[in-house]
Amino acid sequence: MRKKLLTVLSFGVILSTTSCASIFTGTKDSISFTSSPEGAKVFHKGVEKCTTPCTADISRSLSKQTVTFEKEGYNTKEVKLVKNFNAVTLLNILLGGAIGVGIDAATGSLTKYSPKEYTVELESK
Repeated sequence: MRKKLLTVLSFGVILSTTSCASIFTGTKDSISFTSSPEGAKVFHKGVEKCTTPCTADISRSLSKQTVTFEKEGYNTKEVKLVKNFNAVTLLNILLGGAIGVGIDAATGSLTKYSPKEYTVELESK
């Protein structure tokens, strides 16, 4: 009987400390970027991620996230990344994993980026 109780308690602790969204959907999204004209550098948080056309992994965050497109001879363009609620987070709520929901919030996994493709038209200076 004691072994069964220990097993049930261990399982309960494991369920309450998992971060379902972080585990199942990760903490980053792969997003495609294109520009007209091509060859613009894409920056996220001041770090160059790629040159268009390209795909980059962007970390999720609960705060406002933007990417900046830069190309010589063209005006810089900043684009806000759109986020939606990550439904996988509901598993933590349903299973009573308050710690897991906290981890999902800290890693930004409560949300996910949508759309996964951004296209910008750069204007000549």
